Amino acid sequence: MRTEELICKGAIEKIGTASALLTYEPHHSSKIKEVHEILNHNQAIEHIINLLLSSKTGVIKDKREIDGIGHRVVHGGEKFSDSVLISEEVETCIREFCKFAPLHNPHNLKGIEVCKTVLPGIPQIAVFDTAFHHNMPEEAYIYGLPYAIYRKFGIRRYGFHGTSHKYVANRAIELLKKPKARTKIITCHLGNGSSIAAVKGGVSIDTSMGFTPLEGLIMGTRCGDIDPAVIPYLMEREKLSLKEIDSLMNKQSGLLGISETSNDLREIIEAAKDNSHLSQLAIDIFCYRIKKYVGAYMAALGGLDALVFTGGIGENAAIVREKVCENMECIGIKIDSILNGKSEEVIGTGKTKVFVIKTNEELTIARDASQIIEQMQDDQKKADPGETENELLKLDSKDMRNLVLLWINNPTISMNDLSVEFKKQSQKSVSSRAIEYQLKAMNLK
Repeated sequence: MRTEELICKGAIEKIGTASALLTYEPHHSSKIKEVHEILNHNQAIEHIINLLLSSKTGVIKDKREIDGIGHRVVHGGEKFSDSVLISEEVETCIREFCKFAPLHNPHNLKGIEVCKTVLPGIPQIAVFDTAFHHNMPEEAYIYGLPYAIYRKFGIRRYGFHGTSHKYVANRAIELLKKPKARTKIITCHLGNGSSIAAVKGGVSIDTSMGFTPLEGLIMGTRCGDIDPAVIPYLMEREKLSLKEIDSLMNKQSGLLGISETSNDLREIIEAAKDNSHLSQLAIDIFCYRIKKYVGAYMAALGGLDALVFTGGIGENAAIVREKVCENMECIGIKIDSILNGKSEEVIGTGKTKVFVIKTNEELTIARDASQIIEQMQDDQKKADPGETENELLKLDSKDMRNLVLLWINNPTISMNDLSVEFKKQSQKSVSSRAIEYQLKAMNLK
C-alpha cells in the first residue's frame, strides 16, 4: 500500500456450482483462467489463499503477510458514515440491514464469516456502498411521505455506488488543482447499474439512487424514476403480484425493456446503426435522463467545476458522453470530439472541465482498510511522544511544508485522509497520529 502497486487481481464467479470460473493474474506472471467445482464461499476463499501462496504464481509466502481484508458491503443504513473495523456489533448491523439489501448484504456477510474461519485473527474492514452519501442534507434524502414512516421504517434515500463516486471525485479534485473544500463536481457512474452524484467539497450532497438502486437513471434492466401511481395501475390491470411487479421494474425494464433486444449498450448501439428505432430510442432516453440530472445537480451545487464520466459505459461509450454534453455550452460544458473518441482522461474544452476517469473501487476499499489498520496499530502501540518524534524525523523541511499546505488547503480533512494525501504526494508514510502531533506542536490544531 505504500506505493499502491497492484500485485495481483482475480475473481471467482458462479460460486455454488460445478462450473465456477476462477481468474487470477499476478503481476509477475500470465493470467490464469480455470473452471472448478466450488460449492461454497469456504472453498472459494481457500482457492484464493492457495493461489496467493503458490510457489509458481503466488505473491506472498505466508498468510501472516496479510495485514487486513477489505469487504465491499452494499448497505450500511444510517449507522455507518465511513468504513469500519468489523466486530460482532458491526456484523449484527449488517445482518439487520439485509432488510434493505436482501440480494447483497447476506452474501457480503457470508464472505466476512468465511474469512474469520479461514484467516482467523486478521482484521476485517467493511467498506459500505452507502457511506459516501451518508452526509446528504435532510432535504435531499427525505421522501414526501409522512415523516412517521421514515421514523418507523427508515425509508429514505440512501444512495449507492459510493466507493466509485468517492474514487473518481477525489481523482477529479486532483486534476482540478484547487482546494478540495471549494470544488463542485458531478460524477456519473454509468454501467448496467447507473447513478449520478453531486459532490461539493468532496462530500456527496445528493445522488440519483434512493431507498434502493431502482430509483434514478434508466439502467440496463431497471426502469429508474417513474410515477409511483403506475405500479398499482399495472398490478390491477395485469393481475401482478408484488414479486412480479418488482421483477418487471428491476429485471425487465430500462434499456432491455425499451430496446426489446438487450440490456448491453454495446449491442444496442450496433442495432441503432442498423436503423433499429427502439434501440435508438433507448440510447436517447438514457442520455436525456443523465442530462436532466446534470442540470438539476448543477443548480443544487450552485455551479460546476467538473463533470466526470466513469463505469463501463461512462469510460467506454463515446456516443453517450457526446449526447449528454450536446448543447450544454450555455453552462460551460463542451467536449473535443477527437479526445472524446479516444476516451482521454480530459475531454472538455469549455469552462467546465469534463473528465473520463477509470474507476477503481478495489483501490478505494484497500485505502480505507489500510487507514483503519494503521490507526489500529497506532492505538495498540500507544506511542509515546518520543516514538512519534522519531517518526517525524523521517520528514525534511520540504515534506513538512507540503504537509502544512495540505492541511491549510482543507482544514476540515481527517487526519487519516491527510496521511493518505501526504503519502501520495511525498511517497513517505507517516501515521495520522504523528501528523496530528506535529500540527498541534505548530499550534495549527
